[in-house]
Amino acid sequence: METRTGNGHPDAGTRERRWWILAVLCLSVLLVVVDNTIVNVALPTVSRDLRASTSALQWVVDGYTLSFAGLLLVGGNLGDRLGRKRVLQLGLMLFAVFSVGAALSHNTGELITARVLMGLAAALVYPATLAILNNVFTVTRERTIAIGVWSAVSGLAVAIGPVAGGALLRHFSWSSVFYVSVPVAVIAVVAGRILLPESRDPRAGRFDPLGALLSVAGITLLTWSIIEAPDHGWGSFATIGGIAGSLAILAGFGWSQTRRPDPMLDVRLFRNPRFSAASAAIALAFFGLFGFIFMITQYFQVVRGYDPLGAGIATLPFAFVTAGFSPIAMLLMRRIGTKIVVAAGMATMSAGFVVAAITTVNAPYWGTVIIAMTLMAAGLGLTTGPATEAIMGALPPGKSGAGSAVNDTTREVGGTLGVAIVGSVLNSAYGSHVAASLTALGASASASHLAGQSVVAGMNVAAHFPAPLRVAAASAVRTAFMTGLHRGSLVAAGTSLAAALIALAFVPARPAPGTDSELFRTGVADTATAAAPTSV
Repeated sequence: METRTGNGHPDAGTRERRWWILAVLCLSVLLVVVDNTIVNVALPTVSRDLRASTSALQWVVDGYTLSFAGLLLVGGNLGDRLGRKRVLQLGLMLFAVFSVGAALSHNTGELITARVLMGLAAALVYPATLAILNNVFTVTRERTIAIGVWSAVSGLAVAIGPVAGGALLRHFSWSSVFYVSVPVAVIAVVAGRILLPESRDPRAGRFDPLGALLSVAGITLLTWSIIEAPDHGWGSFATIGGIAGSLAILAGFGWSQTRRPDPMLDVRLFRNPRFSAASAAIALAFFGLFGFIFMITQYFQVVRGYDPLGAGIATLPFAFVTAGFSPIAMLLMRRIGTKIVVAAGMATMSAGFVVAAITTVNAPYWGTVIIAMTLMAAGLGLTTGPATEAIMGALPPGKSGAGSAVNDTTREVGGTLGVAIVGSVLNSAYGSHVAASLTALGASASASHLAGQSVVAGMNVAAHFPAPLRVAAASAVRTAFMTGLHRGSLVAAGTSLAAALIALAFVPARPAPGTDSELFRTGVADTATAAAPTSV
């Protein structure tokens, strides 16, 4: 197997097997992205078996995405320095080990810890896949197709998760959603060992421990503050101080990167509107997507009474629509440019969230429910491929690990904050409404407080009401949840609309001469290279 530097070109053997290489990369992406959502369909079961509150369920989801997002820059940097294939394979093996740890958990503390460690492993895998892709596919037309396929698989994986999880939960316990990762990881490791080329940045520079610490600390504190805001209060010192502190830490991270000749993240990249606006679009797209999936899986199972498999199948149209629109988006991008396609995609997602915000408890599935999901999926398919191509097109191959890490970090940070913020909006609205409604029906203060912990807890409390009031209590819990879902959907709609406006204002239709990859190759990259010491 050949070794090539980040700035070289693939040899003839790599060129011949490039589409098989793409298949291995897509399988690796499928593994780590599915785990973002496969656990969502198991949340009601986990809540019952481990007696988890809504806040704990958020951490089961965000424990993974938080460490995933916080460590992506570190993972991309390690791949550039140590070899992307090597780091990818290490990440896959660790992912399998920590998945077993999650499956063997006996309480939410153990499960959340295992999920954090799985996120760490995923942070080694994800940026390496796009970096290897960018180095293998050096012909612009083929790279556009490959990124379109990569984006389609990422979008498809988001929707496959609930279906796969539901099928497993029909026959096995919730632990099965973690055990299933092990054989997939083994296949990806074996195939990658045979097919993948090795590549690295010959001038990656020194590792930046301070930058790594600041980036992880800032993202962690921000997400923790938002998740715990409903319990502490949005105006409390803990919430306001935590958010302010996280922003200060992230500002310090940005400042530290400008002082280094070999930064982990070259913040000068964000001067390029094609790069920065595309990053913002991806972050806000996944903000809405992950927040909505957190709500809709509970809606299908608890409010509508679907079993886990039924809930997964109910989200399957999302996968088909996303996969169908992803290649269409790349074709449209070549014809009409990035700006219109990305803006249209985010506006379409916003429309989907608005439809979700008017969906009622008993709305027909083949009515507003399917319309909302179809619009969201079409918007995601239109957005992610062109935005990803814009980000990667702004970088030379030698910096593809860093560029991939930025692309992946925006996805994961956006998704993490989506679960945190949308979940917190849901939790706040649901908790206040269900407490008032159940108290009016005669529930004690302690029972009303317990019901406010999660919709599963609310249905359990309703089941203990006297028989004449049981139906009314269950209806009150469902109505309270829908109030939270409506408000969370409106938050997602607002952020998606903001992303559409950002794309219209700042994303160039096409790379302008002297900008994007050309500017970075001849200007910023050369400056950084000249100043960077020999990599360790």
